[in-house]
Amino acid sequence: MLGVAVLAAVGGAALAGIGFSGSYNALRDLGFRHSFGDFSYAFPIGVDAGIVALLAMDLHLIRKGAPAPWLRLLAHSFTAATIYFNAASAGPLLKNPTGTAMHAVIPVMFVAVVEAGRRLVIRITRIEAGHGRDGVPLHRWLLAPWPSFRMYRRMRLNGIASYDRAVELERERLVYRVMLERDHGGDWRKAPSDQRLPLTMERFGLSVDEALALPAQADEQARLRAERAEAFDAEVAARATARAAELEISKLRTAGRIEAAGYEVGAETATAKAHAHARTLAAGREADAAERIDHAEEELAAAAAEQAAADARLRAAETDQAAAEKERDAAEMRARTSATERTAADNEQAKTEAEEAAQSARLRAAETAKRAAETEEAAAEAAKRKAEADRDTAAARRTQAEHEEAERTARLRAAEARERAAEKELRAVEAEDAAKLTPAARATRRVARMILAAGGNPDAVPLQSIAEALHVSLATASGRRTEAAELIAAGYTSIAA
Repeated sequence: MLGVAVLAAVGGAALAGIGFSGSYNALRDLGFRHSFGDFSYAFPIGVDAGIVALLAMDLHLIRKGAPAPWLRLLAHSFTAATIYFNAASAGPLLKNPTGTAMHAVIPVMFVAVVEAGRRLVIRITRIEAGHGRDGVPLHRWLLAPWPSFRMYRRMRLNGIASYDRAVELERERLVYRVMLERDHGGDWRKAPSDQRLPLTMERFGLSVDEALALPAQADEQARLRAERAEAFDAEVAARATARAAELEISKLRTAGRIEAAGYEVGAETATAKAHAHARTLAAGREADAAERIDHAEEELAAAAAEQAAADARLRAAETDQAAAEKERDAAEMRARTSATERTAADNEQAKTEAEEAAQSARLRAAETAKRAAETEEAAAEAAKRKAEADRDTAAARRTQAEHEEAERTARLRAAEARERAAEKELRAVEAEDAAKLTPAARATRRVARMILAAGGNPDAVPLQSIAEALHVSLATASGRRTEAAELIAAGYTSIAA
């Protein structure tokens, strides 16, 4: 093959050179005959080089994935023109057919080499890009034109790149159609719709097995959609429950804060009232003590004034009677001494009463201080109760936060468990798809997975749950459970089996 490739490359280059040189001479002479003058030397290059340039640009655009079909059409127009010009260089076309054919052979040879190279480049480009395609062979077009067109149409519409694959699909469908006709009295249209699928889906390029698997795939997709809908509904319900729980927790927290604030305001109000009451009592007692002291002083002043008046009257009587009663001087002296003693006694009594009043005032002040201390002690007790309430509130908040964290952890673990279960189910379904199991076998394996999820005990999975999951009767569900138990006993583990 390497020798053939080298020979084709060398021979093609030689033929292209010969064809170009012959075409150049013919077109140059034709240009001189048609009064092109010196431009006759450039005219052949413009025509033949234009063909090569247009085809090269077409190949470059094809390789870049942006083909321009008009370039190839224009190159073919130049090709037809150069063939005509070469044929016309021998004279009128009909007068000298031999000369016309001899001049036309050279450009046809050149164009054939260029087209062969173009086809090779396009083929290599498509193979490298992964778009290589087989065509319908020419002999098939000649022997069976209409079936060949139908096959070509299916290959292009459904992206079938291999001709052998197209023939294999056609053979499978023909054999399947013959088998249906044999089973249904010569008319395959009498077969059930599921059995007719390989023939009705022929235009979509599906094989017999792929078409027959469509109902099972549709059932499986419907089941998956139902499961996703159930999971979505469950997730929505869980979110609604979580929002309701968060709202209730928020209400409880708000109520707790309001109650704590009530306690704080009550304690502050009680403390303020106690201080105000203590100040009021102290002020009242101080006012009573001052009033009594003032009253005692007034009484002492009145007694002193009365005594002074009595002394004045006595001195006046003594002055009037001094002359007549000189003998009574000794008696008067005793009387004054007695009056002085009485005054001293009265002053002593007044002093004693004042001291008693002051003592009473000090006792009342001490009682007031004691009550103030009791009030302060009550305020301290209230502050202590408030601190304990704050600690209880903080502990309740920590407990609530721990509960919320535990709940979030539980939700996360449940989500992870659901995700792992979904992954196991997906792998099991992929394994069943790869094994091309029947719907009954898939149902049996699904029940087996339910039993394995319940701990491996078939009786732990109710028949009602199996019937609802598979949409079958209880009798069918019982049979599926028995088959699933046998499958597990044979070593089924939901993925590998």
